Amino acid sequence: MTRRVRTLVAALGLGVVLVLLFAGAAEATPPTPPAAPSAPAEDGTVTVNVGTPGAGKPSGSIVILVALTVLSVAPALLLLCTAFTKVFVVLSITRNALGLTSVPPNQVLAGLALFLSIFIMGPTLSEMNRDGVQPYLKGEKTQTVAFTDGVKPLRAFMLKHTREDEIALLTKVADRPAPKNADDVPLATLIPAFALSELRAAFIIGFVIYIPFLIIDMVVSAALMSLGMMMLPPVTVSLPFKLLLFVLVNGWGLIITALVSSYQ
Repeated sequence: MTRRVRTLVAALGLGVVLVLLFAGAAEATPPTPPAAPSAPAEDGTVTVNVGTPGAGKPSGSIVILVALTVLSVAPALLLLCTAFTKVFVVLSITRNALGLTSVPPNQVLAGLALFLSIFIMGPTLSEMNRDGVQPYLKGEKTQTVAFTDGVKPLRAFMLKHTREDEIALLTKVADRPAPKNADDVPLATLIPAFALSELRAAFIIGFVIYIPFLIIDMVVSAALMSLGMMMLPPVTVSLPFKLLLFVLVNGWGLIITALVSSYQ
């Protein structure tokens, strides 16, 4: 018992000695006083560099926050601001015109539409990256300036493929004054107008695609009626002929070529 008490007393004494040593060191080295503020300019003006170009690169937290925000709205941007909607609708109409309900599956059509959209939007995305994203990451532009400069190529792309009637319709529905020129059209009006124009163009292409397959269905139906084979579904008989016609004319190649050419 006495041995334990001696050990405890020795430990306490050592702790007191260390505390005194640290306290003495702190008193011997006083804290450095703050530096005096710099004098203002001779003309009396004060300049504050907050958020101006050249103020430095954005922090990693800000970049991650912006990236997460873009990823959260990426599906809406893909559907409404790119060629994805038009390409996907045309491919779906082609599948229905052939009489196929699940071949190719929706995943294949969506993947093909996605890569075709990237191919079509390649020049626009490159300009957006060059004018907006890279200068912002390098600290050459603020977030507002980078967004304004980066969205200009996308605005030009949508304005090029948007009908004036759709812009006038959305402007009237929103009860806004008519824009004086293309630069005055707000994004809130331009984006839905572009989507409506894409749907209209997709339905026109789908109508043209349906015509030859509809003729095959009518011919097969008339032939079955003349033969008295009323119980045999015409779709079952016409499907091989439609597939054969589609393969012989290289249907997928013609459709993809028409879609890409419509944006050039």
